[in-house]
Order: sequence, then structure tokens, then C-alpha cells
Amino acid sequence: MDDRIAPYLRRVMLIDDNAVDQMLYRRILERSGYVRTVLSFLYAEDALDHLEGRGLRGIDLILLDINMPRMNGFEFLNEVDRRWGEEFPCVVMMLTTSLEQKDEARARSYSMVKGYLHKPLTEDQVLDLASVPNGR
Repeated sequence: MDDRIAPYLRRVMLIDDNAVDQMLYRRILERSGYVRTVLSFLYAEDALDHLEGRGLRGIDLILLDINMPRMNGFEFLNEVDRRWGEEFPCVVMMLTTSLEQKDEARARSYSMVKGYLHKPLTEDQVLDLASVPNGR
């Protein structure tokens, strides 16, 4: 990885309940050359526990699915907003199969959500994310 080209995606947190998607997206992220570390969570509350216990610093991007059991993506965003509010330093990109415009509008209503990507994640999407500071 050449830090002069893509310094923006060193650590990515992937929150998705589908283990096959996780394996595929981890491979895409790692092979891209733009990501050093992928933290994978099948359940959103486990990701919250990690953020609470290990701190928020150092995570450059969170890829978040909407439809998950136990705690869905919107419930995760609500909890992040409750705990950290505007102080939340991580960029969130929704990565989902949902084609519902209301889901996209709802996701974009959260200040930490900077984009809405449709599955499957592609290498081109990773390149786009890596080329923009803070995912913006």
C-alpha cells in the first residue's frame, strides 16, 4: 500500500450478519491494497462493545448492513448517536441489499453516514472510498 496514494482506509470495520458476505468483502478490502486491517462483526452490538471498550480512534470507515438480527443498522446508528452524538469520529457507509428509497433517506439523516452503497461491495467502490479523505 502506498500511503501517498490512499492514506484514508487503514482500518475498516465491517458489520454484516452474513458470514459469506463478510468473507467476500474482507477479501476485496484486503486485496485492494488500501486497507491494512478489517475488523469483522456479525452482530452490531458486538461492534458497539468493541468501539466502547477499545475506543473510536483508528477506525477510518465502518461498512454497515441495515438488515441484521438482534440489532439492525438503524438501531446501531441510534445507539451510536445516543452514546457519542456529533463527537463520533468514524465515517459510516451503509452497505446493503435494500433498494427502498425510505431506507436510503433514513440512513442519510444520520450525520455520521456519508454514503449508501448497494451490495455487493466491489473493488471499484473500495477505490472510490480510498480516494476521498474521511470517506466524504
